[in-house]
Amino acid sequence: MPARSLVLLPPSEGKAPGGSGPPWAPGTMAVAELDDARRQVLAALGRRHPATTEPTLPAIERYTGVLYRELDAASLRGAARTRLRRDVRIVSGLWGLVAPADPIPDYRLKMSASVAPLGRLSTWWRPQITAALAPRVRGAVVWDLLPNEHAAAVDWSALAPRRRVTVRFVDAEDRTVSHWNKLLKGSIVRWLAETGNRDPFALEGLEHPHGYRLDSAATVDHGTTVALVLRAPG
Repeated sequence: MPARSLVLLPPSEGKAPGGSGPPWAPGTMAVAELDDARRQVLAALGRRHPATTEPTLPAIERYTGVLYRELDAASLRGAARTRLRRDVRIVSGLWGLVAPADPIPDYRLKMSASVAPLGRLSTWWRPQITAALAPRVRGAVVWDLLPNEHAAAVDWSALAPRRRVTVRFVDAEDRTVSHWNKLLKGSIVRWLAETGNRDPFALEGLEHPHGYRLDSAATVDHGTTVALVLRAPG
C-alpha cells in the first residue's frame, strides 16, 4: 500500500482581514480532539480577544504570507486541491493544528509567545500537538517544513513516520539561505499537491524559483529521515 503523505507548515503573520463565516466554535476544525486545548488558549487570552468574536475564513484563504502566495491554493483544481486539503496541516500557536479548510478568524499570536497562565505556547502545546499527530504520521511520509519556532511544538521522539523529510536551502558556498526560504517552501507544497509524489528525491524534476536545484550529493538519507539540500545556482 502506498504511504500516506502529511505536510506540516507554519501559519503566516500576514492574514486576510474580515470573513463571511461565524466566529470560531468547537466542532468546526478537522483535528477536533484539540478543541479543549483551543478553548484554554482563548480563555487565557480573554473573552474580548478578537479571536473569540471576529468572523472566519478558511485557513488557506486567511493566510496570505509569502509561502501561501507562492502556493497559490486558489488556482489548484481537482486532485491537487483535494490533496492539499487532505495532506496539509498548519502548526499554530492559537489553534494547535489547522487544516486548510478550517474556519479561523483574523488573529495575531506567535508560537513563541508566553501567555499566562499557560506559559510559552510551544512548550504548552508540545504534548497535545504530538499526541494529535501520532496517528496521523504513523507510517506516513511527512514533509516537515516547520521553522524552529513551530518545530519546538512537536516531539519527534514520540512519533513514528515512515519517513520525515526536511529541506534546507543553501548558496553556492554551502551557507544556509533564509531570504527565499518561504517562497521556495511554497513552491514545494504546490508541487506535492499537483503531483501527489511522495518520493523526496523526485524533487530533482522540480523547477524551483530562482534556480534552486536538489543537491543529491549533499542530501543525507538515513532511511526514516531525509535531510534534503537545495542549492542555489552559481
